[in-house]
Amino acid sequence: MVTGCSVETTAISPGELNSQFNDEQPALSGDGRFVALVSNREGTRSILLYDLRNKQYLNLPRLNRRDAIAESPSLSTTGRYITYIASDSARPEIELYDRATQQVQILTLGYRGWFRNPKISPDGRYIAFETGNRGQWDIEVLDRGAGIELDISDYRR
Repeated sequence: MVTGCSVETTAISPGELNSQFNDEQPALSGDGRFVALVSNREGTRSILLYDLRNKQYLNLPRLNRRDAIAESPSLSTTGRYITYIASDSARPEIELYDRATQQVQILTLGYRGWFRNPKISPDGRYIAFETGNRGQWDIEVLDRGAGIELDISDYRR
């Protein structure tokens, strides 16, 4: 049986989607409600999540770190799961943020090589990404496993 989990969200500020800051690398959730983007509003490159329905940015506790640069966000159907690249002084890693639990998971710990452009499947189970571990850019798909809680929406058009 597959069950869903409600995602508690806290707005950090109402406002416009665009600003005088550099806002780039947009990713739209499958249900069309959320836009994730990379911005330098906080003095460092961070991932922000904007709720298009309520016209406000949402708080993402534990996602952005001061010692890392976040890039290339990708959203599951309802925006519960966000995958992205996090780079600190070492090599970049692909990370997954779960808005329901407010936890970050490193997905590429122990992988060799470089990564870029992670994309999460609508249900949040699979992550496709480019890897340079063979000296060229190849595609890999990571399966998070059958035991994860899927991002399944009651959204109806």
